[in-house]
Amino acid sequence: MQLNKINDALTVSPQITTDDIPALKDAGFRSIICNRPDGEGADQPTHEEIEAAAKAAGLEMRYLPVRSGMVLDEDAQSFGAALRDLPGPVLAYCRSGTRSATLWSLSQSKSLPMSDILGATRAAGYDMNGVARRIANGGKTPTETGDARFDVVIVGGGAGGVSVAASLKARKPGLSVAIIDPADIHYYQPGWTMVGGGIFKPQDTAKTMGSLIPQGVHWIKSAVAAFEPENDAVILDGCRVVKYDRLVVCPGLKLDWSKIEGLEETLGRNGVTSNYRYDLAPYTWELVNNLKKGRALFTQPPMPIKCAGAPQKAMYLSGDAWLRNGVLKNIDIQFMNAGGVLFGVKDYVPALMEYVKRYDAKLNFFHNLIAVDGPAKKATFAVNAPDTEPTTVEVEFDMMHVCPPQTAPDFIRVSPLADAAGWVDVDQATLRHTRYDNIWSLGDVMNAPNAKTAAAARKQAPTVADNIVADLSGRSAVSQYDGYGSCPLTVERGKIVLAEFGYGGALKPSFPSYLLDGTKPSRAAWFLKEKLLPPIYWKAMLKGKEWMAKPEKVKVAAE
Repeated sequence: MQLNKINDALTVSPQITTDDIPALKDAGFRSIICNRPDGEGADQPTHEEIEAAAKAAGLEMRYLPVRSGMVLDEDAQSFGAALRDLPGPVLAYCRSGTRSATLWSLSQSKSLPMSDILGATRAAGYDMNGVARRIANGGKTPTETGDARFDVVIVGGGAGGVSVAASLKARKPGLSVAIIDPADIHYYQPGWTMVGGGIFKPQDTAKTMGSLIPQGVHWIKSAVAAFEPENDAVILDGCRVVKYDRLVVCPGLKLDWSKIEGLEETLGRNGVTSNYRYDLAPYTWELVNNLKKGRALFTQPPMPIKCAGAPQKAMYLSGDAWLRNGVLKNIDIQFMNAGGVLFGVKDYVPALMEYVKRYDAKLNFFHNLIAVDGPAKKATFAVNAPDTEPTTVEVEFDMMHVCPPQTAPDFIRVSPLADAAGWVDVDQATLRHTRYDNIWSLGDVMNAPNAKTAAAARKQAPTVADNIVADLSGRSAVSQYDGYGSCPLTVERGKIVLAEFGYGGALKPSFPSYLLDGTKPSRAAWFLKEKLLPPIYWKAMLKGKEWMAKPEKVKVAAE
């Protein structure tokens, strides 16, 4: 007997027999639902036989037969009513369990988010993407097949989405292109480190989404519920359907604040802050200015995260401010890193270590933040160093800058587009999906082994645009992405270590070393970060002007 748990209230399974009833009783089940019509299989016990054995064991039984492949809206309603009426936990079964999982999915469509439903059934071994439209439609069969169609549909209106839309329109102005994104505001997220360091004002890092959508591109202001790649369709909240010839997926990633116990309740108060949120970055600077003595913690979760240098950027700028204010000697700076190295590309570590020494910061590797008690100002870390027993430590703080755990968005993680870890599965050179030829992805959501930075998206967007235009004309990929990413490490106010690297940690400097040596702190890199990169972002990258971002051409072997 194979039991596939959906949640604490419901488990589904393939066909059971009367011999299974005692084991189900012992496992704690109190009710059984049969979703398989009698007579479907020659060796199948009737529901009356199962019911008699169930009643003898003190279990309740409900017979709700559904023909294979013919789950009606009324069936789902009846299943939901049975779950409410029967004592739980409940076991529901059919031939394989799929019908029972489908009935549950449709019955919960008005009370649970789509991603929760798809995630729970997927974990139990059932793929419900085939009924995603019905789930989005409140469990009822949609009557419309599509509300709009475009040559290219782009999911996500962040750095990657707007840039690739602009690059596509620059290459092929006649393309019908749509961006799907529910947000009203578009943020220049690389600027939040500077807000937390007192250099930028928060309002300078935000513009209205409508002002940035490229001319001629349709903006569909909605959230995506699910994907139907076999039908070239994107399902929106409310069950509207958008069809596409080519799809680009770039919704960014999810900051999973809830993964750390107590964090959400204390963010923005009790000395707990994060430059990873627009509304909290100013609080970082407020805390830095007001702290005269005590302990300051800076945390970094397990990879992958966007801009892996951001947690230590906050530490360096804070340390520099305390040094300038003459209070650094009274402050205990602790960097709590879930990983085992300061920075993943070793060429930049010597320069960074000089600043670790300057600010007298203690590096605590393999320390992962798992809980925060804001009012008590205590943080709990899981310590998992190699060759040692796992343990936990509690650390008091006066200020703590938190970098949250990060995952793929829920609607991506449970979709057919995702790999086993939940990220969009692409070829790391062409950025084309590994299974669906008319889908591409870029930015933080895809699984290529590059740094998740805005600079990476700046290089990826032209590559994707080039390859889509080539595909539209029947050609193979013409451009490839080399893994380029950039992380301007703000080691002090006025100086930056400009880390630029590609796949495998290969250095990818944009300038000759006599102009700017990225492995050393420089004022030129600071000028680039403070004065040049914001206008390049707003006025070039998002406008399809590919300054220093021309895609690398695929090398064709000679015959």
